[in-house]
Amino acid sequence: MSARFTGRTALVTGAGTGLGRAIALALAAEGARVVVSGRTAATLEETVGRIEAAGGTALAVTADVSRPEDTAELVRRTVEGFGGLDVAVNNAGIFRGGAPTADFPLDDWQALLDTNVTGVLNSLKAEIAHMRGNGGGAIVNVASNLGAHVRFPGLVGYQVSKAAVAALTRAAALDHIGDGIRINAVSPGAAESSMSLLPGETEAERDVRMKSESPLGRIASGAEVAAAVLYLASDDAGSVVGTDLVVDGGVSA
Repeated sequence: MSARFTGRTALVTGAGTGLGRAIALALAAEGARVVVSGRTAATLEETVGRIEAAGGTALAVTADVSRPEDTAELVRRTVEGFGGLDVAVNNAGIFRGGAPTADFPLDDWQALLDTNVTGVLNSLKAEIAHMRGNGGGAIVNVASNLGAHVRFPGLVGYQVSKAAVAALTRAAALDHIGDGIRINAVSPGAAESSMSLLPGETEAERDVRMKSESPLGRIASGAEVAAAVLYLASDDAGSVVGTDLVVDGGVSA
């Protein structure tokens, strides 16, 4: 394993489960001190335990990214705990679906915008406020292939929210590259997380479904998505600014 992030501090939101946890584990394995954040303390502590068991260093901070006071406090505690903030991965997100546009519940619409869009904006504002006065850094937002790249019926709210993340990423990237902050996005398709499961579907049933729905014939592993995130966050991607890296097995090709 390389050590591209040795001596650096990374923050990952939505890191209690799924892709967020995989990203946090990967950053720690490559030397980063990792702050893991989310709304559920128990799952965050499990992520910290896995990182520490592998010899890494991590800190759990509960926060709701839809609340700007929470994201400001999250960055403050990151800097207080580890002395700075070099890498941020804005992964926290929720999924709502199952109704056509005309019937889509407004409560679900608002919840998706609050967490998936405003939550990323709140996170960016707090992260950039620190980074631009402290030598810059790298930020990766986790969007989705759904929205900007491919659309399916019944998912209007989620698709709009994730397309907005892709647009927000590009806008912020142009606004802040002059501050020494590189901002990019990763857009996973179906991956190793509960969001890739249909209601009532088992993982085995999902694997059978993906053989026909994905050109690759399977979901992406958490490690594969994490590898894309770490590339964009690393010095290897030093000239990559405002890109949206799709990891979906060819679904949107």
